This record gives sequence, C-alpha cells and structure tokens, in this order.
Amino acid sequence: MGKEKSSKKLQFDSDEEQPVIEQKKTNKSKVDDEPIVVKKSRKTKKVDSEEEEEAPIVKKQKKSKKKAESEEDENQKESATDITSTGTKSGGSYTNPIHRKVFYKEHAALAKASAEEIQKYWKDHSVTVSDKHSTFFRPTRTFDEVGFVDDEDNTYKNVLKSATSKFAKPSPIQASTWPVALSGRDVVGVAETGSGKTLAFLIPALVHIIDKRKNTKVNSKKKGTPTVLVLSPTRELAMQSQVVAEEVGQKCRVKSVCIYGGAPKYLQVKEVQDAQIVVATPGRLQDLMEDGSIDLSLVSFLVLDEADRMLDMGFEREVRKIVSTIPKMRQTLMFSATWPTSIQKLANEYLEDPVKVTIGSLDLTANKRVTQIVEVLDDNHRAKTPRLMKLLKEYHKKGNRILIFVLYKKEAPMLEDSLSNAGYTCGSIHSDKTQTFRTKALEDFKSGKVPLLIATDVAARGLDIPDVEYVINYSFPLTIEDYIHRIGRTGRGGKSGISHTFFTVADKSHSGELCNVLREAGMEVPEALKAFGTHIKKKEHAYYGSHFKELPAGAPTTSKKTTFDSDDE
Repeated sequence: MGKEKSSKKLQFDSDEEQPVIEQKKTNKSKVDDEPIVVKKSRKTKKVDSEEEEEAPIVKKQKKSKKKAESEEDENQKESATDITSTGTKSGGSYTNPIHRKVFYKEHAALAKASAEEIQKYWKDHSVTVSDKHSTFFRPTRTFDEVGFVDDEDNTYKNVLKSATSKFAKPSPIQASTWPVALSGRDVVGVAETGSGKTLAFLIPALVHIIDKRKNTKVNSKKKGTPTVLVLSPTRELAMQSQVVAEEVGQKCRVKSVCIYGGAPKYLQVKEVQDAQIVVATPGRLQDLMEDGSIDLSLVSFLVLDEADRMLDMGFEREVRKIVSTIPKMRQTLMFSATWPTSIQKLANEYLEDPVKVTIGSLDLTANKRVTQIVEVLDDNHRAKTPRLMKLLKEYHKKGNRILIFVLYKKEAPMLEDSLSNAGYTCGSIHSDKTQTFRTKALEDFKSGKVPLLIATDVAARGLDIPDVEYVINYSFPLTIEDYIHRIGRTGRGGKSGISHTFFTVADKSHSGELCNVLREAGMEVPEALKAFGTHIKKKEHAYYGSHFKELPAGAPTTSKKTTFDSDDE
C-alpha cells in the first residue's frame, strides 16, 4: 500500500498520547492505561511549513523504531495513524480509543493483504466499503487475521474461538465490518438475511465490554445499567441473538438477557439487574424504562438489528424514544437487509460518520442458492390445500425440515388441522400463540422432532434454523421484501435450498416485482405470472418519500422552514 498524504496536522498533548502504533512494543504500562487524545489542527494551505513543524516529532519516533522494519510495515503504520484522525466524536477523540489500541496495533502486522488482494476479495464477495480509508480496513479473510496478539490472558482469542468454532472462515459481512467496528467507528451493515450479522456485532460488543471492564473499577456500576443494547424487531430474533450472546459470553463471564413482550415481566426485571448485554424488543424495553427497572444512561455500545424491519413494524416512535435516552458518546452499529430512505434518515441521525459496508446490491435481492419455483393457482383454499398435499408427498422425506408460510394468523391453525388430519407431524407459530408455545414449536422444529412448521411472517426475518430444505409460500406475503426474507430461511450457511410459491390473482399487484426477482436470480419466469403484468409501481414511504432515493451523508434530518418578509408574499 502506498503512503497517503494528509493535509491535516496531528498534534499531541504529550509523547505518551501519540497513536499507539507509533509506540515501542515494550512501552505498555502507561499507554495502555490512558485513552489516546487525537487533536486536529485548523486547516491551512501551508502544507510545507506544517511538515517542517512535525519533523522533530517524526525524527524522534523513527529513532525509537527497530531498524529491521520493512517499508511496507512503515506504510501500514502511517495508514493506521491516518485513520485515527477521522471519525471523531464531539470532544476530538474516538468513542472507543481502547479498541484502536488493542486492534490496530497488531492488525496492521497480521492482515498482510495487499491492495490488489483486498480489491479481489471485495469483488469476489460483492463488498462495497464507503469510506476514504477503506484500503486500511482490510477484510479479515481468516480468523487468525482478527488480531488480539497482545492479549496476555488470551481472553479475546478464546471468545473468538468459541464463537467461530463451527465456521471455517468469517463471512463477508463479518470480515468487512470487524475491522471497522473494532476500531471504534460507527458501522452501517447492509447484507442479506442469513449472512452472519449476529456475530458481526456480537464480537465487537464483547470486546467493548472486556476492554471497559479492564479499565473500570470493580463494582462501580449500579444495577440495571447495561453496557451493550441490541434492539431487535421480533421476539424470535431477539431470543436467537441472546442465545448466541450467552453461548459466547460464557468464555469471558459476560451476562446477557433477552427482554420481550409475552413473558413474565418480573422475571425479566430480575435478570436485567446484572446483565451487561440486553437484547430487547422496543415495546417491552420501553415498559421497563418507564417503570425504572432499567437505566440506559451507561450504554456505550448500541446495535440496531434488522432496522428496516423495526420501521416496517411501526416501531419508529419507540426506537427514537429509546435512543434519545442513550448517551451520544457511544458506538453505534446498524444492520439492515435493505437501504430505504427511512433507514438512511435514521442512520444520519444516530450514527456519527459511519463506515457503510454493503454486501451485494443495495436493492433487496434473493439468495441465488435458493431455487425459486412459482406456481399460479386459482384463488381459493380448495386449490391450494390439495396442491400442498401433493407437494409434501414429493418434498417431505423422513427427517427433513419444511417451513410453510401463511399470510394471516387464522390460516395457520386451519392448515395445521388439515395436515395433522392427513397424518403429518407439524407445529405452528403465529401471534395468537403464547410465547411459551411459540418457543417450544420453534425448538421442536430445529431439533427435527416436528419436521413441518407453519408460520406467519414472524418467522420470516433473521431466524437461523439449520437445514431447512424447502420453504413453501402457501399464501403470498404483503411485500416483495417479505417474500425474499421468507425464502431466505433456506439456502443458509452456503447450502442450497428450494422455495415453492403459490401465486393467485389476489397477488397480481406483486407480479412485476416477483418477475424481476426471478430474473435477477436467473430463475424461470412462468408465462402465467407474466400474464398478470410486469409493471412495477415505485414505492414511497408515507413520511420520507421514494423508497429507493439515496440520501447523501450528513443530509438534514428536519425540513427547512420558509419565511417571508411580509404577509403579501
């Protein structure tokens, strides 16, 4: 990598506060105990004079370096120093300078990818990193490249090993966001469902907690004040994230709790008192905030998971109220499967100079590992149910899992009765079921005890159910986005899958969008589907306008009021 010239001058209060990459490896005692303060000088046109002023400091640093360092290492370290001058919060320093010290000090030595190799990785995995320092945020192509070499008790290594033992290498969203998040920068991650976003935010969250614990007095934190908050749109998704957090957190003694509606409140209040990670749905979290059971004033790491789904479900008001109580001096990560205007607006409001990592297209696209079959049927249950029975005879084998989606909750029990009467073992998930029954049905489906699961769209987002071979859309969803998320329940973890969709005249408003999704994925478009028309109406949000309009970074979040000099105007 070549050197990048910067027109900005870095000033330090003392030699001890210089970026840690420029320190001797043997000088840890004081640097590791104090945050690094990076100050920016005023802009000036006299670049040459600035370089002359910095010359004594640069000479002093070079004398302290080992003579054996290669020119490539010098370039990497200068890039690392450069990155410390960007992404600052109010006050002129990073939210998490500890992260920068732990991570970048060794990552520069471990991730040896050249600029050409980085570009090849991003091209091969359809990754776009929107930051001028993107060449420094090298993807961690292997778990060994994540760093943490100077971790004396191997805490970070053990956490990473425990979390990734089932995987051969980081997924593209993990490889591309870990370097950014571990540096302390805010992150926007846009990737398809099932791409590994849970670990993409949990690993940096755990590192954040460990670092903070090492630099905070014991028992100085009062009860009910978590350090990390993860907001999720549904109970099922929140529970899934908490399971992963609990499993990984055991290695570093980090307690996590999941709070959601439909479960006894007093039990959640009790568990949240000592939790460092809280995974919550917006409604129940707001309840606990209002009765004083939880205090978010010490949250310094915020995750908005499946942010687009939260807004789609009408949680925008709750999300805004919750985030308004969290200190601004925090690190925020937002993950979404789509990038509509409403999500751009939220990112501009709540994230500070984020690095946006996009896997694939900004337009929602289907997983190409899923074979999509669309069958046009008459619009009545007399046609759908017999056809479903024939499909099950073809698809359902001993032990394989099939997920059947319906649109309305009243359809689920009717279909469950029909399949049970036909001799099939099946369960169902919908909003009329209590949380206990929903959890049990999901666990039985995951274990294979109940191989057929009927679900409404509460199971369409984010649920990681292993080895689902088939997804059958008994009823078409209300949006094409939900269709893509539904079929994304199969073909996960690099495997292939099959989706079979019943399409009727009642769904004809989605025909154009569905045709485009099929074409983009290289699937056959049935002539009967084309007969409904291929026109697509451009979506608009009720408040923010066009769904596909890209807002520039730093766009104003409020409308500008126009005033006139007199009433005549």
